[in-house]
Formats: sequence, C-alpha cells, structure tokens
Amino acid sequence: MAAAPRSRWRREAASPFPRSRLKMAARGGGGVARRGSRVMAAPEEPSGGRAGGEPGREAAGLSGGRCGGGTAAATAVMFRCGEELVSGESEEESNGVNLMEFSDEILLHILSYVPCTDLVLNVRKTCRKLATLCLDKSLTHTVLLQKDYKVNKDKVKQLMRDIGKEIYQLNMAGCYWLPSSTIDHVIRCKNLVKLNLSGCHITSLRLSKMLSALQHLRSLAIDVNPGFDASQLSSECKATLSRVSELKQTLYTPSYGVVPCCTSLEKLLLYFEILDRSREGFMLSGQLMVGESNVPHYQNLRVFYARLAPGYVNQEVVRLYLAVLSDRTPENLHAFLISAPGSFAETGATKNLLDSMARNVRLDALQLPKAWINGSGLLQHLKFNNPFYFSFSRCTLSGGHLIQRVINGGKDLKSLTSLNLSGCVHCLAPESLFRKAEDDIDSSILESLVVSCCNLRHLNLSAAHHHSSESIGNHLCQLLSRLKHLLSLALPVCSITDVAANVEKPPTQPNAAPQTFGKKVRVGIQTYPRNLTDQANQKIESSVFWTLMGSLRFLETLEIIGSSFSSAMPRNEPAIRNSLPPCVRAQSVGDSEVAAISQLTYLQSLTLAQLPNIITGSGLVSIGLQCQHLRTLSLANLGMMGKVVYMSALLDMLKHCKCLRDLRLEQPYFSAGAQFFQALSHCSSLQRLCIVSRSGTLQSDAVMSFMASCLEVVMCHMFMGESLTVCRNLQQSIVRSSIS
Repeated sequence: MAAAPRSRWRREAASPFPRSRLKMAARGGGGVARRGSRVMAAPEEPSGGRAGGEPGREAAGLSGGRCGGGTAAATAVMFRCGEELVSGESEEESNGVNLMEFSDEILLHILSYVPCTDLVLNVRKTCRKLATLCLDKSLTHTVLLQKDYKVNKDKVKQLMRDIGKEIYQLNMAGCYWLPSSTIDHVIRCKNLVKLNLSGCHITSLRLSKMLSALQHLRSLAIDVNPGFDASQLSSECKATLSRVSELKQTLYTPSYGVVPCCTSLEKLLLYFEILDRSREGFMLSGQLMVGESNVPHYQNLRVFYARLAPGYVNQEVVRLYLAVLSDRTPENLHAFLISAPGSFAETGATKNLLDSMARNVRLDALQLPKAWINGSGLLQHLKFNNPFYFSFSRCTLSGGHLIQRVINGGKDLKSLTSLNLSGCVHCLAPESLFRKAEDDIDSSILESLVVSCCNLRHLNLSAAHHHSSESIGNHLCQLLSRLKHLLSLALPVCSITDVAANVEKPPTQPNAAPQTFGKKVRVGIQTYPRNLTDQANQKIESSVFWTLMGSLRFLETLEIIGSSFSSAMPRNEPAIRNSLPPCVRAQSVGDSEVAAISQLTYLQSLTLAQLPNIITGSGLVSIGLQCQHLRTLSLANLGMMGKVVYMSALLDMLKHCKCLRDLRLEQPYFSAGAQFFQALSHCSSLQRLCIVSRSGTLQSDAVMSFMASCLEVVMCHMFMGESLTVCRNLQQSIVRSSIS
C-alpha cells in the first residue's frame, strides 16, 4: 500500500516543540511486507532525487539545519569572547581571535550563515555593534524559515514585528508545524515582493486578508486545498494578484485557484496532487468551468510547468489548463514543461496546442509526456532558440532522430545545460527498430552529443542498457569524461563496466555468491581494506569508471542504478514490478567501482541501486572518509538479495558522515538493530530516515536511543516485517518521549 501524500502528514503535525513535531502513524499489513509495519513521521520534500541547500554554509558549521537552536547561543558566546576577556586574563595572554576587530564586511559575511531568526531574536542582543549589523539590509532582505524546525508562532510574530518592513522575500515553504493563524503576521511585511507559503494551510479568507496588504507582491507560492473559494477574495486581494508575475500553485482539489486573478502572469508553475477519491471515499471529478480560466490573461506567459502525481483526475484538470493555452498560444512562451507519470494520452486540444507552438514560438526548454513524442514528427517542427533544458524521458527517441532533429546534425548547443534521456533505450543507437538490450551503443552518436553539448551540467542516461563496444577510446565513460562542467550524472550500472573484463565471464571474486534466492552461501566474516592505499591495489585505477570519476571532481550528484531496477515504494512513477535480472555486464560491478566514487570530494547526493556484485561494501567506507560533503545517501538492493552482506562496511561509513541529512535504505532482510542505530547516531545532522525492507526487523529500544541522540530527525519511515503491535508501541513511545 503506497504511502499517503506528504501534505496530509504536514497538516496533521502542528506543534511548536522541537521534538514533539514528530507525528507518528502506524499501519499493519500490506506494503512490501506480508505482516508489515510502518513507522511514519511528517516528511520533507526530497529533491527528486536532487540535493538542495548551501554547501558553503554547511562547511562553516553555522547553518540552521546543523546547529538548530544552538546556533544563536554558540554565536553569541563567540562574539562576547571577542569583546570581553575572562576575568584575570589579559588580551595578550588570550589565544582567541577578537572578531570585533574585523571589518563590517567580514562580519556581515559571517553573520550571513546564521538563520535570520537567531540574528534578530538572539545575536543582536549581545552588543551594540552586533545590534546594528544584524539589522543590516543584506541580512534582513531575505528571510528563510523553511526547514527551520525550531521556529514557532511566537518567534515568527516577534520577527515580523522587529523587521517586517525590511523583508522583501519570505520563504515559509513546508512550515507544516506552524498554526494557520501564524500567516496573519505576514501582513506586517508591507514591502514583500516574493512570498512562498507552499505546504502551509491557508483558507480563502485568510489569503484575501493577507494579500490585500501586500501591494508590492510579484511572486507567490500557495496550496489550494479542498474548500478553497475564489469568490471570497476581496477586490484589494485581486488587485494584488493582478500584479503577480510568478505563481506556484499546488492543487489538492480540482480548481483554477487564483490563476484567473493573475492577469500579468509570466511564469506559471502547477503541481497536481489531487486524489481520485475524497477522504469519505467519493469519486472526484476533474471538471471545471472553462469560463473561469481567463483566456486573455495568459498572453504574457513565458514559462509553463506542470508536474502530475499519479491519478486520472490530475490528468483531467491539467487538460483544462492546456485547453486555454491551445485556444491562443502565448507568443513569448519559451519554456513548456509537463512531467506526467505513466501514460498520459494526447488529445485533440493538446495536439492543437503543440501545432500552434510549432508555428508561433521558439522554445528554450522542453519536456513532454512520452506519448506526445513517440511516433510523431513533433520535434522536426518545433523551433528552438538557445535551449538550456531538454527532457525526453521514457521516449522511443532513436540516436538518429536525436542527432538530426534535436541538435541538427552536430549544431552548436553550448547553451544546453540539462539533458534527461532516462529510459530512452534507443537514444544512443542509430535506429530504434530491432535493437536488443545487449547490443552495443553507437559511440559516434554519443561523441556528437558530447561535442555539441560541451557545457552540460546535468545528464541522465539511467533506466536503459548502454553497452560500449570493444573499440579503444570509445567507451561511454571515456566520452563522458570530456564533460568537465557536469554537476549531476545518472548512469545505468551496465554502462560503467570495462569491456575487456566482461567478455561473457562471471565475477571472479573468491567470495562471490549466486544472485538468486536459492541456497545461501556462507561467506564468513566480512573483511575489506580500510583505506585507499589498500584499495589502490585492486585494479580500480585502470578502469574506465575510475578515470571518469577522476575527471569529474566537482560532481555533486551521482546515481548508479540497475537498468531493470524498480523501487518497492515509488513516488511519481507507476509501481511496475520488473522481474528481469540484471544484464551480464552489470553483474561484474561491485566494491572496486564503488570505491572509485570516493574521488568525488564535493559529492552531496549519492544513489546506488541494484549492484549485484557487492561482496563486502568496502567502497562505502572510502566514500564516508573522503566525501565529507555528502548530505543524501540512497542504497537499494546491493549484493545478494537474501543477505545484507555490506552491513559491516555501512556501519563504518555512517560513523564518518557528519553532514548526512537524508538516508534511504531499501534492502530485503535488513536488520535495524542496536549496532546500526548506534552507528547512525554519529550522523548528527540527520533529518530524514527511510528503511524499506521486506522481512526486515527492528529493535524498538535501539530506535528510541537513536531518536534521543539525534534531535534533528523530523521524518522516520520504516516499512519492515514487524507486527502491528510492535509498530504501535514504538509509535506511542516516540510520541511520549517527544512531549516530555
């Protein structure tokens, strides 16, 4: 049974206490385990697989995420020591640095790493100089309350009272723990230009009252929940909305929201999270009144983006929005992006829209559902200006069409920074007909792509078989090593193997175990090299993947995923069970390839899924030691499926991950015991934990000890094999401990 929408948990969890923000829920049965247990807490928005945040702040150790409520106290003590020395000790005898002697510019730069709430409510009370600097416009211009879990209603009220008129940008996205009445204090921010209230529950009347006072607002992000009534918006509110040029709207009910009032829109971002059934079990309809859509008001639109969650109603509602655009396509439209899971059939209205776009606009960014591109000549007719983003995910686009229609036979595309070819199984082959999964790619197609799009920063080639030929210098990894500007990369497991080492030969490791669910082989005590010096003797330096990782030193996000991998708990993808085993080449990818990743010093997000030849997990230890900026880690189906062979290495790795915030483990038979949670307790910055394990086990006492030591944890999901009674007792224990 799939997890409930995030927003529901956010609305249910509303408490100002640091630990009582946890809202746990337990369910038994279903899920990935037959007996099943789920321990859930209010989750945060993942980055879709992309890590966010500011690495500079994390390195300084002054961000709100890491320091939480202690940031202000630590900063205050630091600055006090700069002015007042301990009694009986002269300044010459002190080895400390007097920060008050620094220039205002340096102090402002240091203070920029401290959350605004701490600056205004705490730090500025330490001395006169800081009282002035903390109210500098460079620090109060933008206020970020997102993920500042220590802030409560009273702090927001005091903050708005002290610096409300100085705030021009306010981000309260995902502040689900704040009561809805907190929004009333935003009225004090008379000069607001940009406001983000995504994830905050707000009624039509409260929205109307707030927007009536924000006459300078130009950018708005809100949620549209059941019960929203646009007729309750006052004339002053509509006047403010008429000046908004950028709108992000998350729909939880079929509605146009405030779009009809935004007559000057240039950027429209729509997120469709509508369920097919109401909470009472009634079927919902996606029908809306077309007359409410205000067709002429889209003529200034430059960016249109729509992301759909699974469900028929979401498709119905987005078609109504598109019908408006098809009637009269904006001439200044330069970005048109629609992200839809599964099948999203093309209709007459959408075909008219695409035909109109082909005649009247020149695009810079394009993403369409696969059914709209497959089997059509759409790409041949669309015009592009200076494109920076293309997504052809799951399309049957062949390499020949990619070269001829997208980059025009090698046309200079230095402006392109992001290319998504996930699931495009034929994109590196000349023709899509009669190609088998085990066939080699055409290296000339990839080489043309690399040469033409030399400034790519984000590339996704996952969910496909991309096998390199035996010709020297034409391996996929060797060609990709030319893309020196890459920040994120996603590859299938079979694409990183050395061709010479994979001529129809099985893995040669002495402890290699069969990849089936049959009789298990006893492998004894797991041993692995503890440092890079020992690993350097394991042939990894000469591999093409080792060379690729060495050439992409500034890579921040890396995904290595088996081409046939399907998560047991997908988010915006259909839960399709693929029983096909990994291809022969993928079965040789193991510890040495994982160790090569440790060269990525600035790595922030890592996903490894379906690497069948993991024997000890030794490479994970190297990553923990070398990749000190790692924030997001996702591991799924590594090694033998019947045994967690990499557990010892994982425990050693976690002891070094001081900056880790998100951890997701998907592995059958995973034992979340005392040793695991003791190692996880070293991850002092951890905020979100998710474990998906068929027939897995957990120790309640270990979970409680972990929750007591890691106070930053705000989301805990466990899809295990424990009983419903164990789950409920654990839930009650965590709730009681958070309140006490």
